[in-house]
This record gives sequence, structure tokens and C-alpha cells, in this order.
Amino acid sequence: MSSAFEKAHDFTLKASEINFGITNYYGHVGGSKAAALDKLREHIAAGAMHNSDERCSAPKCHPETRVAVQEEAMAWILDGDGERALENMLWVTGPAGGGKTAIMGSIATTCHAKGLLACGFFFSSFAGSVNRRSKKCLIATMAYQIVQHEALRDVGESILSSVERNPAVFEQQLEVQLEQLVLRPLRESPRGPRGPLWPRVVVIDGLDECDTVAYSETIRSPHVDPRTKEDDQNEILHVLLKAANDPRFPFRIIIASRPEPTFQDFFTGAASQITRKIFLDDKYNPDADMLLFLEAKFADIRRQYPNLPRSWPSEDVKQTLVGNASGQFIYVATAMRFVGGTSGLPQELLDQVLKLRPTDASTNPFAPLDALYTHILSRCSNPRVTVRWIHIIFHLIPVHTESTSEPVSAWFSRVFLERSPGEATYVLRGLNSLISIPATEDHTSPYSLFHKSLMDFLIFRTSHEDLKVDNSDYDLFNLRYLEIWKNKGPTTSLSPSELARFFEHYFTMHVLQPSTLELGRHTALYDIACTALWLTASFAGCIVP
Repeated sequence: MSSAFEKAHDFTLKASEINFGITNYYGHVGGSKAAALDKLREHIAAGAMHNSDERCSAPKCHPETRVAVQEEAMAWILDGDGERALENMLWVTGPAGGGKTAIMGSIATTCHAKGLLACGFFFSSFAGSVNRRSKKCLIATMAYQIVQHEALRDVGESILSSVERNPAVFEQQLEVQLEQLVLRPLRESPRGPRGPLWPRVVVIDGLDECDTVAYSETIRSPHVDPRTKEDDQNEILHVLLKAANDPRFPFRIIIASRPEPTFQDFFTGAASQITRKIFLDDKYNPDADMLLFLEAKFADIRRQYPNLPRSWPSEDVKQTLVGNASGQFIYVATAMRFVGGTSGLPQELLDQVLKLRPTDASTNPFAPLDALYTHILSRCSNPRVTVRWIHIIFHLIPVHTESTSEPVSAWFSRVFLERSPGEATYVLRGLNSLISIPATEDHTSPYSLFHKSLMDFLIFRTSHEDLKVDNSDYDLFNLRYLEIWKNKGPTTSLSPSELARFFEHYFTMHVLQPSTLELGRHTALYDIACTALWLTASFAGCIVP
């Protein structure tokens, strides 16, 4: 068969003009629509999607656990025209460590597999990219997922047209973004308000972890109070309420958060008439689920240590661990990471956990978890230094570079803090049950906490002097910052390309307050002429001696 282009010459084809016949919706989008899709992609938080690579180690419900909660949520999602038809919002709440994120992740995965998930956003204040910490990318990320959904092609077309008409929409208020990127495209769909194959639900997790957006360049009036994270959380809640109340918005919305006042006020006030609530308490029998989890984890340990008898540990021991948890899955998850770790024999590590005696169990529901955190941290070679490093890594070092929203790598934190090679390994040894620690040769992955409650413990709850966060942590940060500035480089020996990559982030940082150090001009400023040459050379990618 001869080609249609046989003997043809003196012509060009643009990629945007070719239709390859790909079934994926945007395989054949070209021209301005492709540019609009690229523009939309620039403003999303890809790591906040339920199936992102960034969330590959996020907590998940163990098989056959949290079944009752998931079944109740799924029944609500599917009961669109039933007796609860007016309840378009579901609030999943409960205390810290109760397993909310694991439940929401499992619900999102189930809904996605069934074609029921329209979009989702998983906030996180302590893990992953910085754009999961604020409201800025929420609506764009929701719109992007709608664009990608096979059953919503016509809605996707309208969303991209909206981006073409108003490329600055991403810098406008959330309500404007919702109207232009979600509600108007849904109204324009000829199949609305719900096509036969349309998805049914939007999943928003960890909204209490959404922090306020910092507009550092904006000059604010001294008469106007700065925005708080509660202000931004409340804005998101009311934007979602507007969507839920719109007759052309066909999706139900699940929101998971801790039961903080902002959420209590909203769901019992403005949204009370359309909200159903799931509170993760004893009604859902978390003890039975935790027992199943423990049995599976102990079975894994016995496979690694074949000499352990099948009767290990006893039923009484498992019941004791469940009782200590007081409904908090984070307790048993942390305990099992510790027992299954490499710092000792599992039976010895389990005995250490069982011998812990919380001091204020009658008044503090987190007492057993706090005792476990105290024990793990106290086993470090120098607990005070370890806590200072944890505070600096997760609170003081800026979480991303100016040029990207990707999280700062563990490699950067290591190079910044180390005064001698291998110090990070020494300081953080034994913390694998609390922190995900990338391998030394991994230069891209970040440190990440398994659960935010560790920082809550260090900042608010511990009474142990060596484990308290205080201003000396700022002193250590400032000393390392100034030492690197003075020495024109870190202690660790780096190649020119590594040094350039290190300084790309280092130059975005500055001396912090509060601090007890004397940070006068003679301390903070060194040989200005030499420094100017050094900075110029650094940005050019060639560090001069």
C-alpha cells in the first residue's frame, strides 16, 4: 500500500496538528487546548491526588479492617436518590491517630476502581510537596482530574476553554476559581446534572492540615489582622458548600479532618442541613480492627524469625497493646514498626513496649503514645540533639526551593546540618519507626514523618527536658547557616554540580528568630566584595575558591 505522503516534499507538520487516534481524551488535543492543559497542569498539586507516587507510602487500611466505616461511606455515596438525598456532604472526623487518612485513601481507591471518583485532594502539613500545604492548588487540582475523567469529556472541554479565556484565574479567589473551572463547565454540559456514567464523589482529606498562604511580597495594612490557617480552612469549607448547594454540581463531597473548632462550627452551623457525620469512635469497633492488624504484623515478623513460635506473642499481649491504643491506630502502627525494626530482637523490643508506664494516663488520652515516643527517642545516642534535628528538618528548613514545589531532599538537610561525615546516621539512628529515612545515596527523596502527632508531642505535650522543642533549635540552625556562609560551603565534600544544587536552596534561607545568638553586622556579614564574587560564581554553577 502506497503512502499518502509518497514523493511529497517541502512541507512541515506540527505535532499539535496530528491526530494519532489515541483513545485517551487528550491524545488528540492540539493548539490552544493543549496550551490550556499545560497551563492547568502548572497549577496543580500532583502529589495531592490519591494515587500519586508521593503518597505511595501513605497509610492504608489493612485488609479486612475499618470495613464498617468504609461500607457506611460507600452506601452514602451510592444513595444519591435515597432517603439521604439532601445530605451532599459527609464529615469524617475523630481524634489524631484514629486512621482518618488511611480510611480516606481506601475509599478513594475503591471509588476510583469503580469509576465513582471525580477528584480528590489529600492535604499534608508534614510530608510531600509544599503545594499540599495550602489552598492555592486545590481547585486547579480538582479541575485537572475532572478533565482527565473519561466520562466527563465535554466538561473537560469547557474547563480548558475557561483557562483559555482567563489564564489568570489561578491567581484569583477560590470562589472565582470554583465558578470558572468547575461550576460553569458543569452547567454547560448537555448531559448534566448527571450523566449515566458520571462519577459520584469528591474526596478531601486532612483539611485541618491546610496552612495559610504567605504572600511575602504583599504590603499589608497595619490595621488588618494577618490571615490565619483557620481563615483559609473556612474559605475552603464555604467554597465546597457553594458547590454542594449548586443544583448542577452532581458530586457528593467527603471531608476528613480533626474535630477542631473551625470544622465543628461549620458543620453544625452553615452546613448542618446537608451534612452527615461519621465520628471514629467505639461504634466502629476499632479494637477488633487493630487486633487483625496486630495479628498480620506479628505473622510477618514470625516469617522473618522462623524460630519464634506460632504462639508468640500471647493473646493477652495483643489485647494489652489494643487497650493501650485507646482507639488510636497510630499507636499500634508505631509500636509494630518499632518491634519489627532492626535495633534489636523483636521479642526484646516488644518487652520494652509492654514495660512502658504512662504517667498521666487518666487525664491524657495520648499518654501511651507519648510514652512510646519518649522511649524511642530516649534510646538515641543524644536525644537532645536528635530532637533539635527533627525540629529543624520539619519546621525550620524551608520545605521547597524557589524554582519548584518539590519537597526539599533529605540529602540537603543532611549536608546542611552535618559537621562531620556520617553525623546524620548517628543522630537519626533508631528512628525508622517514626521517620521515613531515605538511603544515603538517595539525593532526591525527603525525610517524612509517619504521623503529625510526633511534632504535636514534641511541641505541646512532652515534659521530658531533653525532648522539648525550644529556642536553642533556632541557635543550631543559625550557627550552621552562618558557618556555611563564612566557609563558603558545607563541611561535606561535594562535586561542583552538587554544590550548585545545594546552594540553589541554601540561598533561599536566612537567619531565623527567636535566637539567643548575637547576630550583629559583624557576625552576619563577611567580606562583602568576596561574597558578591562567590554568589555570582555560585549561581553560574562554578564555585570559586
